[in-house]
Amino acid sequence: MSNKNLKKLTGPLLFILIINFSFTPAKEIKWTAIGDSITYLNNHLNETGNRVKRGYLDRVKDRLPNISYINQGHNGWTTVGIAKEINKLGIVQSNLYSVFLGTNDWWAGIPVGSLNDYINNTGTGTTCGAYRIIIDKIRSLNPNAKIVVITPIQRNDFVYIADANNNAFGSYQAKNGQTLEMFANAIIEIAKHENFPVLDLYHNRKLKLEKAVKFKRLKNPSTGVYQNYKYPESASIPFNPKEDDYPYPLDAVKMTYDGLHPSDQGNKVIAGNLVKLFKRHYPGL
Repeated sequence: MSNKNLKKLTGPLLFILIINFSFTPAKEIKWTAIGDSITYLNNHLNETGNRVKRGYLDRVKDRLPNISYINQGHNGWTTVGIAKEINKLGIVQSNLYSVFLGTNDWWAGIPVGSLNDYINNTGTGTTCGAYRIIIDKIRSLNPNAKIVVITPIQRNDFVYIADANNNAFGSYQAKNGQTLEMFANAIIEIAKHENFPVLDLYHNRKLKLEKAVKFKRLKNPSTGVYQNYKYPESASIPFNPKEDDYPYPLDAVKMTYDGLHPSDQGNKVIAGNLVKLFKRHYPGL
């Protein structure tokens, strides 16, 4: 073959090689998401009364297709509960972990503790001590894992869509002498100590308590007629789960569908912020 003909072939071959290498599939990133019902519901949308079409985990994957997630969300569990059972949950080695807990600790009245409880590994007597157990477990599985922590979201009055007897007042007041913000701030402190990226949803303006729902439909105490009450007035109107209609009809849904758990709109906000954080701290995603 002449040099002239070889040169004619070299150009197209080089172009084909460049194209082939440019389309090399991105490396798959295994993500384990540890959390409570907010994470759990991603894979159990029927338990939202089908009010949610897509959870935050799937919304992240939609935008970062080289991520594959493992849902380690446990409905109703606290940080302390997960720490106590950490070796029985089947948490596996992953490249990336997120820890999204705290709201149930607040409602359960568990002492939040302090950064010293985390540093000194004081155990499951406080949320901060329990957090250390979870982080240590992650590091035992993969010392080089990327770890992201997420603060709880502000919450309005929660009323479970499947059973109104399961209800709880919102984070506008303290429980057991503690505010939900104390738990959010403790998680932020842990993140700063460990140099973990933190997604602070508690202080996210789009997820403020006032935006959790559009209104709460309750009986006017004077007339007995149902009326739409916005926060903060809604917090002062009584709700009787045995007699009253479910207080969050579909047109009340905003960032949550039940006062606590994110709606599609809320999950979109969470996922969007998580995608930005993942891409900022882990180039290549």
